[in-house]
Amino acid sequence: MEKKALTKTDVLTLGLMLFALFLGAGNIIFPPYLGQLAGDQLALAITGFLLTGVGLPLLGILAIAKAGGDLQSIAGRVHPIFGIAFTLIVYLAIGPFFGIPRTATVAFEIGTAPFLPSAFAESNWSLAVFTIVFFTITVLFAMNPTKLVDRIGKVLTPLLILVIGLLAVKSFLTPMGSINAPIGNYDTEAFFESFLQGYLTMDAIAALVFGIVIIQSIRSKGITDTRTILKSTAYAGFIAAIGLSAVYLSLSYIGATSVDAIGLQDNGGIIIAMASRVLYGDIGGIILSAAITFACLTTSIGLVSATAQFFYKILPKFSYIFYVLFFAAFSAVIANVGLTQLIAISLPVLLAIYPVAIVLVILSFFDRVFYRKPFVYVIALTATAVISIFDALRSTGLEFEQVDSVLRHLLFFEQGIGWVLPAVIGTLAGIVIARVTHKNH
Repeated sequence: MEKKALTKTDVLTLGLMLFALFLGAGNIIFPPYLGQLAGDQLALAITGFLLTGVGLPLLGILAIAKAGGDLQSIAGRVHPIFGIAFTLIVYLAIGPFFGIPRTATVAFEIGTAPFLPSAFAESNWSLAVFTIVFFTITVLFAMNPTKLVDRIGKVLTPLLILVIGLLAVKSFLTPMGSINAPIGNYDTEAFFESFLQGYLTMDAIAALVFGIVIIQSIRSKGITDTRTILKSTAYAGFIAAIGLSAVYLSLSYIGATSVDAIGLQDNGGIIIAMASRVLYGDIGGIILSAAITFACLTTSIGLVSATAQFFYKILPKFSYIFYVLFFAAFSAVIANVGLTQLIAISLPVLLAIYPVAIVLVILSFFDRVFYRKPFVYVIALTATAVISIFDALRSTGLEFEQVDSVLRHLLFFEQGIGWVLPAVIGTLAGIVIARVTHKNH
């Protein structure tokens, strides 16, 4: 019997849907800011950014497809309690604490603030009013989000690509200014600095949430064969990865050439909003604002729905609608700290959980080598978490002189990824123990 497979059109549609899910706040605001800071080190910087901003999300999607389940099913290989706890942390980070509020603040910075009277735009009330409207719309559509997100994605994704493409082409043909010297850490550590900045897109952990959406979409076409699902997911993932890479390259170049025209800015939302006006005048600002506002709204609806579904699954005492209302209201409150402050607050949390998510995903690809023994996961993840938690604490300004004096001997510690060597050593040690004990039995 011939196995059923997706058509090329279905795969392309799936890839665009995945691209639309990823294409939200973080994808728009970080590349322009990176471009401004990286300056003439842009090529090296964007390479590091693409590794974490595109490569890791692609791995995450493939890991979920290979597991044939969701994040909890992969994390549960460590221990059932860890499976629930880590999944909970990821959903809270990508959801109401950082991911969802950021969609509103980016939509405000780019889509609304530039068109408000300066006195009102700079007041706290403007963001407060906007977030109330934004999350009211989110709630209304999150009640039944599937069709809406799909429809908006099909229309919005080509529109947003067109808008960014027009900005990029104009910035190449008539640059806003020259590319300046790098600033701060980008002068000597452009690759590693941007590697860490890629964390801030949150796409690697978003992939662990969105992966199940893609799998369900494939299964809805009547496909049940695991290998076919993995293959279709891989094709869709590569389509999304190509799209994201093109967006990141374009926006980072716009940022790199914008300093002479608009000066250094606090965040990428302001940069892209001001750059669009310089390149195309008021009409450029209007088109960009509309497209990005809807992109952020689509992501907000998807994340609110996904978070509500997860909590309804583990705590069915309250209804799905209750969770939608609760997380939307909570996100509206958090959003009012402002975009720049929200980014600063989220960095330590992401520095702590991102490495753990990375190692968990990588281990899931070859866990047959160590017979899927939980203790191998435990050793590798513990070694990773110890270093990543210290990195997170250090990013807040806390000092641990005695601990630092020891950890500084680790490879890449100064660059912010000192967890890599302990993760590798922990994994290898676990594999050796697993294989030796397996032979003895």
